[in-house]
Amino acid sequence: MGHDINLSGGDISMIKAIGLSGSAINGQTLLGRLQGMGDHEALESLKDLIAIGYVIADDENFKSASDISKIQFRVNTSYARDLKEALDPQPKKVERRQRRT
Repeated sequence: MGHDINLSGGDISMIKAIGLSGSAINGQTLLGRLQGMGDHEALESLKDLIAIGYVIADDENFKSASDISKIQFRVNTSYARDLKEALDPQPKKVERRQRRT
C-alpha cells in the first residue's frame, strides 16, 4: 500500500522538472525547466520537498536562486512510485471474478 501524498501545484511542477528516474539534475537546469515559477516559489517548494524527504539535495543550505544553481537534486527513489501515482492518479482496476455455471 502506498503513502498518501498530497502535493501543491508548485510541488508537482518541481517533481516533474526534477524527474522521477532517480538521476540527479543540476540546479541551473532545474531552474531553466521552471520558467513560469518565481524564484521565491521555487525556493519554498524545494525546501518543503527536501524537508519531507521526497527530494534529496547535495546541499540543503540555499537561500537564493544563485545558490540553487550550484546544487544537484534528485527525487528520493523510496518515494518515486508513490509520487508517480500522486502525479497521475489512475483508478485501480477491479478484478472480476468469473462465476462457474
